[in-house]
Amino acid sequence: MQALIVDDELNNIENLSFLLGKYCPETTVAAKARNAEEARKYIGELHPDLVFLDIQMPGENGFDLLKSLPSYSFELIFVTGYDKFGIQAIKFSAIDYLLKPIDYQELKLAVGRAEEKYLQKRQNVQLENLMKMVQQNQQRTDHRIALPSAKETRFVRTTQIIRCEAENNYTIFYLENSEKILVSRPMFEYDELLADYGFIRCHNSHLVNKTFVRSWIKEDSGYLLMEDGVQVPISRLKKDFIKQALK
Repeated sequence: MQALIVDDELNNIENLSFLLGKYCPETTVAAKARNAEEARKYIGELHPDLVFLDIQMPGENGFDLLKSLPSYSFELIFVTGYDKFGIQAIKFSAIDYLLKPIDYQELKLAVGRAEEKYLQKRQNVQLENLMKMVQQNQQRTDHRIALPSAKETRFVRTTQIIRCEAENNYTIFYLENSEKILVSRPMFEYDELLADYGFIRCHNSHLVNKTFVRSWIKEDSGYLLMEDGVQVPISRLKKDFIKQALK
């Protein structure tokens, strides 16, 4: 899991980072925020799986930060000194919390519970996508594909994918919003999977969505010019196949 630590005191952040590195190796500290404004920025940019949140901070406190967020896609562990109202509210809501100074055994238990919920939530989203594929009579172009990366599993519409590129046993997906996703699976798994959605394997290392093909340039051994300006090479053995596919 990728974690964000939010605390106004640097020594508290460093102490928690050390304990996580030593006792919770399955959790990586992706960012550290000293106030609510920084935390909002990192939550929006990094989409962390787990947030360690201090309640008592100058300016906006932990509760103020949560109230300002449009949604909560992360697991949450409060980290706080004793505060009667805060602890009571957290207990009533059955949300995990750690009291300062942090006990490493309590930290391991809290992170373990967060990981269970995180994995369950990810599996639920995967099952929901499966049932949509099975139950709904959707058009081919309206389906979403699950792209598992080290950080998360993204669900992307096939119509958003411009092309795929092989990188050893990984696949890079290039999306129409200039975003790219490194997926921890080889490209041959996606060749057959995406064939019914207008994707063409034009080269051993390249799979393109023909919707985004601007032109076929026949000079310099030939290549496909994509709408984003990228030149994708064409395998000599696949030229007849590509010609037929682009008709």
